[in-house]
Amino acid sequence: MRPIIGLIFAMALALAAPAVAAPVPAGLDAAMSYPFQDHLVSAKSGDTIAWVQTLGGARNIWIARGPSFTPRQVTRTDADDGQELSGLVFSPDGTRLVWVRGGDHDGNWDAAGGLQPDPASDTAEPKVTIWTALVAGGEPVKVTEGDEPTLSFAGRLAFIKDHQAWTAPIDGKGAAERLFFDRGHIGELTWSPRGDRLAFVSDRGDHAFIGVFTAKDRPLVYLAPSTAHDASPRWSPDGGRIAFVRIRGGAPWPESMLLDTPQPWSIWTAPVDGGPGALIWRSPNTPDGSFPDTDGEANLFWMAQGKLVFLADLDGWPHLYSVAEGGGDPKLLTPGGFGVEHVSQSHDGQRLLYAANTGGAKDDLERRHIFAVGLDGGAPAALTGGPSIDWTPVAMDHAVAYVAAGPAAPPQVAVVGGDGKDRRILGRSDFATGGMIAPRAVTFAAPDGLTIHGQLFQAPDGGAKPGLIFVHGGPPRQMLLGWHYMDYYSHAYAMNQYLATHGFTVLSVNYRLGIGYGRAFKHPAHGGPTGASEYQDVLAGAKYLQTVPGVDPQRIGIWGGSYGGYLGAMALARNSDVFKAAVDLHGVHDWTRELHKEVDGQPTGYDPGAEDKIMALAFASSPEADLSKWTSPVLLIQGDDDRNVLFAQTVDLARRLEERGVPVEELVIPNEIHGFLRHADWLAADAAAIDFLDRKLGVAPR
Repeated sequence: MRPIIGLIFAMALALAAPAVAAPVPAGLDAAMSYPFQDHLVSAKSGDTIAWVQTLGGARNIWIARGPSFTPRQVTRTDADDGQELSGLVFSPDGTRLVWVRGGDHDGNWDAAGGLQPDPASDTAEPKVTIWTALVAGGEPVKVTEGDEPTLSFAGRLAFIKDHQAWTAPIDGKGAAERLFFDRGHIGELTWSPRGDRLAFVSDRGDHAFIGVFTAKDRPLVYLAPSTAHDASPRWSPDGGRIAFVRIRGGAPWPESMLLDTPQPWSIWTAPVDGGPGALIWRSPNTPDGSFPDTDGEANLFWMAQGKLVFLADLDGWPHLYSVAEGGGDPKLLTPGGFGVEHVSQSHDGQRLLYAANTGGAKDDLERRHIFAVGLDGGAPAALTGGPSIDWTPVAMDHAVAYVAAGPAAPPQVAVVGGDGKDRRILGRSDFATGGMIAPRAVTFAAPDGLTIHGQLFQAPDGGAKPGLIFVHGGPPRQMLLGWHYMDYYSHAYAMNQYLATHGFTVLSVNYRLGIGYGRAFKHPAHGGPTGASEYQDVLAGAKYLQTVPGVDPQRIGIWGGSYGGYLGAMALARNSDVFKAAVDLHGVHDWTRELHKEVDGQPTGYDPGAEDKIMALAFASSPEADLSKWTSPVLLIQGDDDRNVLFAQTVDLARRLEERGVPVEELVIPNEIHGFLRHADWLAADAAAIDFLDRKLGVAPR
């Protein structure tokens, strides 16, 4: 009887929940039809680049070749089908491009049964497939089902399928076959320089090995196996050794969530035929010495001059260091109060390219620019600057490609000389930028005195308008003074622009736990489920916004997704006196549900001696702990195939609020994932959010 009673109760709630199907307001589709460029890659030699452009939900691959760099479209679709294009990789000789279609590559877990996202509700089950095309031209060819492709120097394809390594003819005319058996989950396939061997990571749960495959008639070789998690295999230029990262493996007892416990790591090398490994460098056993969680994590490279390069937070900021391949003291390459991201190496292995939030312009802490630095240090060379926002640099023989944006100009692929000269945008967007607002950098103090940064979107026309706080997800993110390098947050930027030009003043808050302001800011005491210390930054932002001329202090709302949805729910649960409405997209509402989850059969872990204390603190740090004070209305939005935040988080909050008589509206998108894959689904969510905020905060009808 229990399943039947539960089904009847769920049906009653579904019938009681108000349906949200708001019409798309005038101008919203145009405001959200910006081009976004992603997955920029370059060939290992020559001057050829490729990238994915998404426009109106249609994803297509483009190629450009120097010296003209005239963009050429490789795939041609105008369908908003929600199928990702990712995993772009050139063959070593630059004649062929390979990519992946389908999947959810940002998910925290796989769906039950290995099912792939089907946001368009197609009656045919979607699959993750590998495709290829010749750079010189010709129709794309579907090769096989699989993911994470890599091509050897001889053009041999290796890829991942069902957590194992496979191969298939690159022309798609033959059957795929498994390369070898390994009882772990295989990943990080990396061909040797000559293409005669394949390195990989074998994840065994609480430990992981670096393995080497040579041929089916030869045993696999595991390099310096230990109880640690080994990752990031990097071949030496001569193919004789592999460098890798070693991180402490799963301990027999979990570590306390209540402490900032150091997570030390090290860099090793080992001969590819087996034999003793060599410790090259070991991090200090301090919080700043912990394994980095910046983009690319360790960013390990085996460069020229016998140097290994890596990223670490040794001085409290994510910076690049070089160390001799035989060991020794590391040399800091990028000193200063800024963070390094999006690292790549030059073709000759003599210098590194990276993006960083620094430069000569005011407020560059809230931007990204491109820099180059040599292996021996010296002042890094700025390749871009000014009010632009630039990211993901990739090297070519005679130039550097990257993605460029600004406060108004949406992301476009750009090329600049290695000396920072001759900058040009490849192609031009017809996206209308007229009337967009240049956000203003602002700061304010949290109650504990910490300085919090934000961006204020305010139209120049007068009148007392409602104010909106926007809170990003992640939480290791930073919103910028322009378009963002992640598609999810470029959407948020476009939405903030639309809201600011249609009756709201918006303050985007870069709360603690985010990147861009140093490791101490990113790893505060009592954050998230251990105290929600970041919420004070959100409330401080609302109180700052109440003092901004032209803002009605009695009409303050909040919106955000993922961790931003969590903080939006916290705002209503703790301060419905300040926040009069919230749009909560796929937020966490009860931390104890997250802590009880298991990943790959391994407990997420906490100190058993403090289990009760941790669970009590986690619930106290959750919106559901303060429902007695929640009176303001909320709009809950989530796709029911979410692989980052359990859909049950929204189900449970909706039920609890309805029981208390709190006004709740819902928009559930069947088969969508966390970061909506279809443009149409984003438009539906945006339209519902705008309609809800208009009604609850009293904006005049459009």
